[in-house]
Amino acid sequence: VHAWRLPPGQWRFPGTAHSAEIFQGSRMAEQPCPAPATSPPQQGMAPGPLAGPTPLGLQTHPRDKWSKKMDFLLSVIGFAVDLGNVWRFPYICYQNGGGAFLIPYTLMAVFGGVPLFYMELALGQFHRMGAIPIWKRICPIFKGIGFAICIIGLYVSFYYNTIIAWALYYFCSSFSGTLPWASCDNPWNTPNCTNYFGRSNVTWTNFSRSPAEEFYTRKVLEIQKSGGLYDVGGIHWQLLLCLFLIFTIVYFSLWKGVKTSGKVVWVTATLPYIVLLMLLVRGATLPGAWRGVIFYLRPDWSKLLSTTVWVDAAAQIFFSLGPGFGVLLALASYNHFHNNCYRDALVTSAVNCLTSFLSGFVIFTVLGYMAEMRDVEVEDVARDKGPSLLFITYPEAIANMVGSTFFAIIFFLMMITLGLDSTFGGLEAVITAVMDEYPQVLAGRRELFVLGLITVCFLGSLSTLTYGGAYVVKLLEEFGAGCSILAVVLLETIAVSWFYGIQRFSHDVKAMLGFTPGMFWKVCWVAISPALLAFIVISSLLDQPPLTLFDYQYPEWSILVGYLIGASSFICIPFYMVYKLVWTPGSFKQVRSRAMGGQGPLLGSA
Repeated sequence: VHAWRLPPGQWRFPGTAHSAEIFQGSRMAEQPCPAPATSPPQQGMAPGPLAGPTPLGLQTHPRDKWSKKMDFLLSVIGFAVDLGNVWRFPYICYQNGGGAFLIPYTLMAVFGGVPLFYMELALGQFHRMGAIPIWKRICPIFKGIGFAICIIGLYVSFYYNTIIAWALYYFCSSFSGTLPWASCDNPWNTPNCTNYFGRSNVTWTNFSRSPAEEFYTRKVLEIQKSGGLYDVGGIHWQLLLCLFLIFTIVYFSLWKGVKTSGKVVWVTATLPYIVLLMLLVRGATLPGAWRGVIFYLRPDWSKLLSTTVWVDAAAQIFFSLGPGFGVLLALASYNHFHNNCYRDALVTSAVNCLTSFLSGFVIFTVLGYMAEMRDVEVEDVARDKGPSLLFITYPEAIANMVGSTFFAIIFFLMMITLGLDSTFGGLEAVITAVMDEYPQVLAGRRELFVLGLITVCFLGSLSTLTYGGAYVVKLLEEFGAGCSILAVVLLETIAVSWFYGIQRFSHDVKAMLGFTPGMFWKVCWVAISPALLAFIVISSLLDQPPLTLFDYQYPEWSILVGYLIGASSFICIPFYMVYKLVWTPGSFKQVRSRAMGGQGPLLGSA
């Protein structure tokens, strides 16, 4: 065993550069932003960049790795393909010009979403660390980004798993000869309940409510027992049991690490595609299905002149692919060092975008059928978005199909598996980040830590299980992971491209893959992707429409609470910057140099 000299007191061992330990005296050295070194010439070899990063400390427990390459790919696909692909993309597509919307969507994917997707996979695979400690390797002053990511992950878990619990409630309710939302003859129905399927001369007024809508609002949510955010009421005990079962499944899928979650995703990530294809075939055979398809894809080229369309396209691709949530960093950190993450990024992002496009056909064939049955335009049927599309509009159509029970069961099973995949990824990001940051405390105690985290998420979700819980879900959905996550991704991109240095990052990629990223990727990382993110953040802050749900207008104080929720995660970044500058010993110039890795903006090149 031989070593060559690095900065004073530090040694690296050849052949194990990507898993070596650094020592400084008797303490572990933290090198804020180490300059890329080159390995000494060996016989028959020219000097080149190191084969991997310089870890921060002694790893007493070997890091887990994926058992198979497909475990990783399915986990990434499962995280990226979520409920938003089924409800959000079809709605945004038809709202913003139908087929014409695919132009800005594709451009935003090529120049924004995919480059950042690739960047996060490469960062996680090279440094083999979660979202918090990885910044010790890149630029320590930006470490607050890791804490912000974890807080956003908790906020998402507070409401996202409740939506899965709603789907589980529907799934259990589907095991009946006649679906409970198919008629107005149930105890929860009101005189306004109007069933128009299979009937003629039915008058639909502004007060009319379909059986599916009353089942969702009055039976599943029981929102009539709440007076709004001022009076959310008690906890719906059936939803409590559903959520407890969801978190139980999540715990036993994550408690042993990627060895267990990598096996679970073989079911949760592949089943949705089987169900989507079955629903697509069924929807295509319904009367009026082609009306929905034409409405979905009919291009409105005038929409491309609207700024809103481009903002929606960029926001959709960033939220769909999911850079900034720390999930890609965490999942890629369990890869083998020389895994081809470039190919993985292209394949998984392409699968995600194509799934969104396919979901549009699944949804709009059914909406065309509903328009045919109601004898109205497709636009009047498709005015709802978000959970309403999944829990009211689509179930209503299913209830009036031949074989309604079967299609209801597989549809809500698909929703549950789509949601679970994203939950696995989101919580794994938090688990990996915290365990990598505090290995001395948490090493060998993963099961207990995951149990504690799941318990916190479950307790944090209790407010969403109340009779007014839907109002809380909407508030968290809008502000918990809205502009804050986009701002986090923006700062992450700037920190890597401008401070760590695009050339240094390119050297890292070459050490893993054997080739340097092309000029296209570098230009996107340095300029185009940050510009797109800044454009979305500013546009979103300037255009804040009133927040409403079920004709309930959110009070002003709740909007203020929402802004505080969004700021509570992002504020970690400037707070940590101040902490790093104040508590690091030395002159201000020395402190700033160490905190930024000894480099300033745009100077972080090798």
